[in-house]
Amino acid sequence: MALPLTAGAQQAKVHVIGILALGNPDPAVFLAVIREELARLGYVDGRNCRYEVRTAQGKAAQLPALASELVRLSVDVLVTWQTPPTFAARDASEEVPIVMVGVGDPVATGIVASLSRPGGNITGNTAIAAEIMSKNMELIRETLPKATRVAAFANTVDPFTPPYLQHIETAASRLGIAIERVMARPTEDADPYFQSMREKQVDAVIIQPTLLRPGVADLALKHQLPTFSMASNFPLSGGLMAYGANGQALVREGAVYVDKILKGQRPSELPIAQPTKFDLVINLKTAKALGLAVPANLITRADEVIE
Repeated sequence: MALPLTAGAQQAKVHVIGILALGNPDPAVFLAVIREELARLGYVDGRNCRYEVRTAQGKAAQLPALASELVRLSVDVLVTWQTPPTFAARDASEEVPIVMVGVGDPVATGIVASLSRPGGNITGNTAIAAEIMSKNMELIRETLPKATRVAAFANTVDPFTPPYLQHIETAASRLGIAIERVMARPTEDADPYFQSMREKQVDAVIIQPTLLRPGVADLALKHQLPTFSMASNFPLSGGLMAYGANGQALVREGAVYVDKILKGQRPSELPIAQPTKFDLVINLKTAKALGLAVPANLITRADEVIE
């Protein structure tokens, strides 16, 4: 005689995991890594979890509607990559648990009250550590010893931009470098901005990660401008050099936060994590195209050299 199904034999809950990304840089690697890490933690797409992924394709104005859509879908947790999507998610819900990955300074931007006690419904990690901006400016000084003016290509609509620029300008002033602010929206044609920077004869450009979209590195090469960024994967697309938090480590850590929340922990109980692994990446092919000789000691110190 057939026995009735017990509660344990019934179908396991299918967790709905929402993911919201701006789209600059391309979120493909982020999505692949977080799915891979969550699968390692036991969340199999189509079996015990389902993903709802939304990307704004670089158009920040679309983020609030996308965040609201994910909330209406009753996601169990909402993962946000970078600062703009995190703001959109925060404004969309005070109840849905939010795991932010790779955001700018979450305290300075007002996302959370403190790193140790975030409170509310948001936790996760930040890509910012005190030394990152200083290190990028030092890389510019080591690579271009005679540099006196550097353009900071910054995102007009990113909430992280004010503290980002402040960090850069503080670091630059210690090295005797003047910063030329160049403000743009992610959806704008970047070519005129690079043309203007070339005409102003800046020695290098440091680019905010949320302005890194396909073709930006090519524009910099076209105008013979050495480029730096805190996004450690930037040289893979043709940027000259980057120093920043290891992106994959941040994403994998974000997956661990998702796991903890789906197992019952509250975001308010989980301190915001700061990066502990950093990468220096140098593109020697780009250096050659720019006619630059990267110091040997920098190449030796690099975690990855692209030739």
